[in-house]
Amino acid sequence: MTLLAAASTRPLWYLTRGTGVVALLLLTAVVLLGVLGVARWRSERLPRFVVQGLHRNLTLLSIAFVGVHVVTTVADGFAPIGVKDAVVPFASAYRPLWLGLGAVAFDLLLALALTSLLRARLGIRAWRRLHWLAYACWPVALVHSLGTGSDARAGWLQLIALGSTAAVALTVLARVLPPAAGATRRGVAAAATVVAVPLAVLVWYRGGPGAPGWAARAGTPVELLRSASSLPAPPFSLPLRGTIVRSSAGASGLVTVQVTAVSSAGRVGVWLRGDPLAGGGVRVHQSRMWLGTVTAPSLYVGSLSALDGTRMSAVLRSAGGGALDVSLRLRIDRGRGTVTGTLHAGGIA
Repeated sequence: MTLLAAASTRPLWYLTRGTGVVALLLLTAVVLLGVLGVARWRSERLPRFVVQGLHRNLTLLSIAFVGVHVVTTVADGFAPIGVKDAVVPFASAYRPLWLGLGAVAFDLLLALALTSLLRARLGIRAWRRLHWLAYACWPVALVHSLGTGSDARAGWLQLIALGSTAAVALTVLARVLPPAAGATRRGVAAAATVVAVPLAVLVWYRGGPGAPGWAARAGTPVELLRSASSLPAPPFSLPLRGTIVRSSAGASGLVTVQVTAVSSAGRVGVWLRGDPLAGGGVRVHQSRMWLGTVTAPSLYVGSLSALDGTRMSAVLRSAGGGALDVSLRLRIDRGRGTVTGTLHAGGIA
């Protein structure tokens, strides 16, 4: 099941996240093709000039995606990131080190584009030396993505990061090892490096971005942390968007339904288990509902007290003794597996 665990549901925020991930993948491809080009790699089906052309076009495309990523980040306004923060490293009030690394990568790409336009005036030797700065963009962008990205704790982004690291490590190793090194030596060194480098990234990640409390340690402003870790004062209403997943009937004949939906101020989840009914309904045997925020998704938990079609009611309680009377009305698109709706919550004395 895909969980929409974003800090914002605005389209700009989704575009920021998407372009950031695509830019990282494009930069990885640029590095791989650059290393292959340096090694004079060619084949009958894919001559060297084709590799060079692909490398140049992917570089331009990555610059375009990074540009969109920067513009949408500034325009979204969820985090206090201004135009200056996008180009001046380590000056932002929001996660200055990790956002600053993104600014460094952006500046390096801008320098690469500018010097490419001035290639004839710079001379081929000076241009080639400056061009090596392009390879510094990739590790800086990778650490930036894990250090401050909204999806840094998502399993799919972790796989992308580890896979990209392994691919770059293997390609660079194939370049630097001399041909005289035997196949056994090359194989052992390649295997060791391909395992060691992603493992080092994983160890850093688990102790940093993947560990609890990273948002505060990374330098997220206190005001933003408070808004992300608390719900509005009751009574309140939240517009929701999310996903719905229904299992097939198991050996017991029961099915499960899970709904996860988010808004800019909170997120809600519902889990049901029961007998399948004609028309897609469920006669509930067990249920659970949870309500919270992005950083604390289960501030309030409880079971359903009423279910009428797509209308649900529950009394949810917090660990601190607080309680909310919650009603949830959903609109389900079964073909797409998505839901929209509204949650109303009132306090209980």
